[in-house]
Amino acid sequence: MQKRLTENNVEVMRRAEQLVAASSNRYRITVQVAQRAKQRRALDNEEFDEVTIKPITRAILEMSDELTQPEILAD
Repeated sequence: MQKRLTENNVEVMRRAEQLVAASSNRYRITVQVAQRAKQRRALDNEEFDEVTIKPITRAILEMSDELTQPEILAD
């Protein structure tokens, strides 16, 4: 049985594809997303907050925002 994708899942998949398309090396971007997710998970564990977004999803969203909105990095 096939799962239906919600709007949120479709958005995450679209952003992940943007990251892969913008990268010259698919493996490298995958490793970078995994490292970012690992860092976020460690930070989330320290804060003891109830997190509703999984670390890998958050990493994809953050990295795609940095890609499409360079003004975020200017801070």
